[in-house]
Amino acid sequence: MRIYVGNLSFETTEQQILELFNPHGTVESATLIMDRDTGRSKGFAFVEMADSSEAKAAISALNETQVNDRALTVNEARPRVEKGYSGGGGGYGGGNRR
Repeated sequence: MRIYVGNLSFETTEQQILELFNPHGTVESATLIMDRDTGRSKGFAFVEMADSSEAKAAISALNETQVNDRALTVNEARPRVEKGYSGGGGGYGGGNRR
């Protein structure tokens, strides 16, 4: 099960996220989302847990938990929506009309 972890301080590391979730079950991965331009954390992460009952227990235990003076938002991640070219368009109006 994929879990969204939000409202993280910008100083939070992936290792800290792993340490937060490990007591609740087997963590397959923890991915801190980084801004590609600045290299700084965007303040949220995704955690993958193999067992859905362990994942639900982790969500229940960790949602609104204070970490680095911030109340975490922890819930089941929504499916990712791919952003692609839709063919629509933001062009601008053509030449001069007289």
